[in-house]
Amino acid sequence: MRKIFIAITIFLCAFAVHAQDPHFSQFFASPLTLNPALTGKFDGTLRAAGNYRNQWPAFNNVYTTSTLSVDFSILNKIIPENDTWGVGIIALTDKAAGGVLTNNYIGISTAYHKALNEDGFSQIGIGFQGMYGQKRLDWSKLYFSDQLTPFGFDLTVPSADIATLTNTNISYLDVNAGIIYTVSTSNKNNFYLGASMYHINRPKESFKGGSWNVAARTTISAGGYFPVGDNLTLHTSGIYQIQGKATETTLGGAVAYALNNDERSPTNIYGGLWMRWNDALIPYLGLEFSNMRIGASYDVNISSLKSGSQSRGGMELSLIYIKKPVDGKSVPCPKF
Repeated sequence: MRKIFIAITIFLCAFAVHAQDPHFSQFFASPLTLNPALTGKFDGTLRAAGNYRNQWPAFNNVYTTSTLSVDFSILNKIIPENDTWGVGIIALTDKAAGGVLTNNYIGISTAYHKALNEDGFSQIGIGFQGMYGQKRLDWSKLYFSDQLTPFGFDLTVPSADIATLTNTNISYLDVNAGIIYTVSTSNKNNFYLGASMYHINRPKESFKGGSWNVAARTTISAGGYFPVGDNLTLHTSGIYQIQGKATETTLGGAVAYALNNDERSPTNIYGGLWMRWNDALIPYLGLEFSNMRIGASYDVNISSLKSGSQSRGGMELSLIYIKKPVDGKSVPCPKF
């Protein structure tokens, strides 16, 4: 019965007009799925980021999401000194119900960040992203009521529900855009405010030949970091997202404890907590060393879903590597 329930749930999610995009609790560690304007917006010359999420593990891989991105700056000797032009590539895969429904995306991002003052501590950036998406439904892994026999399910029996599917493999092109403003008062702090919109062109998406379209997703994000002690720095961030009739608000922060005083290659330990409003608490632990930051979080459901999920919302891992500039020159950039 559990497989039947999961199948029905996946079908409802797959066919709903206002379906939600895959998302990460550590949204700050997946910059190109948060805002295309974050492309190239980091303290270095190259950034590689990877994320993995297993949601509702009590149900054995109901939802698993992975992403990998690389972005870097270009034309550094041609554009103005404190400006940055970034280009990036992103790939994302999302599997539901053990692979019954699979979403794959690959895209290219670009963003230009214009310095608003002489030292580059105040900047505004605008970014664009083009994506190719593919959605595949493996109906051979689904059980339907008309395949039920006195001896169990017989998958060799044709199902009338399967016959209504006109296409089990669809693809489309997608367009996303965003804007971000960042400001620092010294090289030890940074604050940002950004907005983005995904699925601007609202691509058509339907397994049954209908006129259903992917709902546009609008995200407002903000955050910053600043020292609160000799070896302590507070990082805060939050997002508000709306897609169709679904909304999400996540707020929180983490404290970084510095284990060394090397500004070019710091070693920090992070501990913090985020909260997704009316849904989950998200404790976070992180370690930064050798220009890498590793993060781990675990959603703890506090909503009415906690009975079904056994209070286990989802485990998530992230990894970010940033290659530092050879000349040692840098400008504070968003980190969380």
